[in-house]
Amino acid sequence: MKSRTKLIISLIIPQAVGGLSALLSGGAMNRYYSVIRPSFAPPGWVFPVIWPVLYLTMGAAAYLVWSGGCDNKKRALTLYGAQLFLNFLWPLVFFSLGAYLAAFVLLIALIAVAAAAAREFLICRKASGILLIPYLLWLIFAAFLNYAVYVLNRAG
Repeated sequence: MKSRTKLIISLIIPQAVGGLSALLSGGAMNRYYSVIRPSFAPPGWVFPVIWPVLYLTMGAAAYLVWSGGCDNKKRALTLYGAQLFLNFLWPLVFFSLGAYLAAFVLLIALIAVAAAAAREFLICRKASGILLIPYLLWLIFAAFLNYAVYVLNRAG
Protein backbone atom coordinates (compact mmCIF):
# COMPACT_ATOMS: atom_id res chain seq x y z
CA MET A 1 0.00 0.00 0.00
CA LYS A 2 1.30 3.46 -0.85
CA SER A 3 2.61 5.64 1.93
CA ARG A 4 0.15 8.43 1.13
CA THR A 5 -2.77 6.01 1.37
CA LYS A 6 -1.54 4.75 4.74
CA LEU A 7 -1.26 8.33 5.98
CA ILE A 8 -4.79 9.21 4.88
CA ILE A 9 -6.24 6.05 6.42
CA SER A 10 -4.29 6.63 9.64
CA LEU A 11 -5.57 10.19 9.93
CA ILE A 12 -9.18 9.35 9.05
CA ILE A 13 -9.70 6.38 11.39
CA PRO A 14 -9.45 8.21 14.75
CA GLN A 15 -11.47 11.17 13.42
CA ALA A 16 -14.17 8.77 12.20
CA VAL A 17 -14.22 6.87 15.51
CA GLY A 18 -14.54 10.10 17.46
CA GLY A 19 -17.10 11.53 15.07
CA LEU A 20 -19.29 8.43 15.18
CA SER A 21 -19.12 8.29 18.95
CA ALA A 22 -20.09 11.97 19.16
CA LEU A 23 -22.94 11.39 16.74
CA LEU A 24 -24.23 8.41 18.72
CA SER A 25 -23.98 10.31 22.01
CA GLY A 26 -26.02 13.18 20.56
CA GLY A 27 -26.91 15.92 22.97
CA ALA A 28 -23.67 15.30 24.85
CA MET A 29 -23.06 18.97 25.50
CA ASN A 30 -26.61 19.39 26.80
CA ARG A 31 -25.92 16.66 29.35
CA TYR A 32 -22.52 18.19 30.17
CA TYR A 33 -24.17 21.53 30.92
CA SER A 34 -26.93 19.89 32.96
CA VAL A 35 -24.66 18.17 35.49
CA ILE A 36 -22.86 19.71 38.43
CA ARG A 37 -19.25 20.20 37.32
CA PRO A 38 -16.15 20.82 39.40
CA SER A 39 -14.50 24.24 39.38
CA PHE A 40 -11.68 22.95 37.16
CA ALA A 41 -14.06 21.79 34.42
CA PRO A 42 -13.32 23.45 31.09
CA PRO A 43 -16.08 25.22 29.19
CA GLY A 44 -17.94 23.04 26.72
CA TRP A 45 -16.37 24.65 23.65
CA VAL A 46 -12.97 23.19 24.60
CA PHE A 47 -13.97 19.61 23.81
CA PRO A 48 -14.80 20.02 20.10
CA VAL A 49 -11.55 21.95 19.72
CA ILE A 50 -9.17 19.62 21.57
CA TRP A 51 -10.47 16.24 20.37
CA PRO A 52 -9.86 16.72 16.62
CA VAL A 53 -6.31 17.84 17.42
CA LEU A 54 -5.74 14.81 19.63
CA TYR A 55 -7.21 12.51 16.98
CA LEU A 56 -4.87 14.08 14.44
CA THR A 57 -1.80 13.39 16.59
CA MET A 58 -3.05 9.85 17.27
CA GLY A 59 -3.46 9.24 13.55
CA ALA A 60 0.01 10.61 12.81
CA ALA A 61 1.47 8.37 15.50
CA ALA A 62 -0.32 5.33 14.09
CA TYR A 63 0.95 6.17 10.62
CA LEU A 64 4.56 6.28 11.84
CA VAL A 65 4.17 2.83 13.38
CA TRP A 66 2.22 1.35 10.46
CA SER A 67 4.72 2.61 7.89
CA GLY A 68 7.73 1.53 9.96
CA GLY A 69 9.38 -1.86 10.05
CA CYS A 70 9.58 -2.54 13.76
CA ASP A 71 9.15 -6.00 15.27
CA ASN A 72 6.34 -4.96 17.63
CA LYS A 73 4.21 -3.21 14.98
CA LYS A 74 1.35 -5.73 15.19
CA ARG A 75 1.18 -5.52 18.99
CA ALA A 76 1.43 -1.72 18.94
CA LEU A 77 -1.37 -1.33 16.40
CA THR A 78 -3.54 -3.91 18.17
CA LEU A 79 -3.26 -1.94 21.41
CA TYR A 80 -3.94 1.25 19.47
CA GLY A 81 -7.11 -0.29 18.02
CA ALA A 82 -8.20 -1.48 21.47
CA GLN A 83 -7.78 1.97 22.98
CA LEU A 84 -9.68 3.51 20.04
CA PHE A 85 -12.55 1.14 20.80
CA LEU A 86 -12.57 2.12 24.48
CA ASN A 87 -12.33 5.77 23.42
CA PHE A 88 -15.41 5.21 21.24
CA LEU A 89 -17.36 3.69 24.15
CA TRP A 90 -16.58 6.28 26.80
CA PRO A 91 -18.83 9.13 25.55
CA LEU A 92 -21.69 6.67 25.11
CA VAL A 93 -21.39 5.50 28.71
CA PHE A 94 -20.80 8.97 30.16
CA PHE A 95 -23.14 11.12 28.09
CA SER A 96 -25.79 8.78 26.68
CA LEU A 97 -26.17 6.56 29.72
CA GLY A 98 -25.16 9.07 32.38
CA ALA A 99 -23.33 6.20 34.09
CA TYR A 100 -20.55 8.31 35.56
CA LEU A 101 -18.93 5.65 37.74
CA ALA A 102 -18.96 3.08 34.93
CA ALA A 103 -17.53 5.74 32.60
CA PHE A 104 -14.76 6.43 35.12
CA VAL A 105 -13.85 2.73 35.31
CA LEU A 106 -13.89 2.57 31.52
CA LEU A 107 -11.65 5.64 31.38
CA ILE A 108 -9.13 4.04 33.74
CA ALA A 109 -9.05 1.00 31.42
CA LEU A 110 -8.66 3.34 28.45
CA ILE A 111 -5.71 5.08 30.10
CA ALA A 112 -4.04 1.74 30.81
CA VAL A 113 -4.47 0.49 27.24
CA ALA A 114 -3.50 3.85 25.71
CA ALA A 115 -0.36 3.93 27.91
CA ALA A 116 0.52 0.40 26.78
CA ALA A 117 0.00 1.46 23.15
CA ALA A 118 2.16 4.56 23.70
CA ARG A 119 4.91 2.40 25.19
CA GLU A 120 4.82 0.08 22.18
CA PHE A 121 4.73 3.06 19.81
CA LEU A 122 7.75 4.54 21.61
CA ILE A 123 9.66 1.28 21.22
CA CYS A 124 8.72 1.09 17.55
CA ARG A 125 9.45 4.71 16.71
CA LYS A 126 10.21 7.33 19.34
CA ALA A 127 8.28 10.13 17.61
CA SER A 128 5.12 8.02 17.50
CA GLY A 129 5.20 7.48 21.26
CA ILE A 130 5.84 11.16 21.89
CA LEU A 131 2.84 12.08 19.72
CA LEU A 132 0.58 10.14 22.12
CA ILE A 133 1.70 12.05 25.23
CA PRO A 134 -0.83 14.92 24.87
CA TYR A 135 -3.59 12.35 24.46
CA LEU A 136 -2.53 10.50 27.60
CA LEU A 137 -2.35 13.74 29.58
CA TRP A 138 -5.83 14.71 28.38
CA LEU A 139 -7.18 11.27 29.35
CA ILE A 140 -5.73 11.64 32.84
CA PHE A 141 -7.33 15.08 33.18
CA ALA A 142 -10.59 13.61 31.85
CA ALA A 143 -10.44 10.90 34.51
CA PHE A 144 -10.21 13.52 37.28
CA LEU A 145 -13.07 15.43 35.68
CA ASN A 146 -15.15 12.28 35.21
CA TYR A 147 -14.65 11.22 38.83
CA ALA A 148 -15.52 14.69 40.09
CA VAL A 149 -18.73 14.68 38.05
CA TYR A 150 -19.57 11.28 39.51
CA VAL A 151 -18.99 12.49 43.09
CA LEU A 152 -20.88 15.75 42.60
CA ASN A 153 -23.88 14.12 40.93
CA ARG A 154 -24.35 10.83 42.73
CA ALA A 155 -27.65 10.38 44.48
CA GLY A 156 -27.80 10.36 48.23
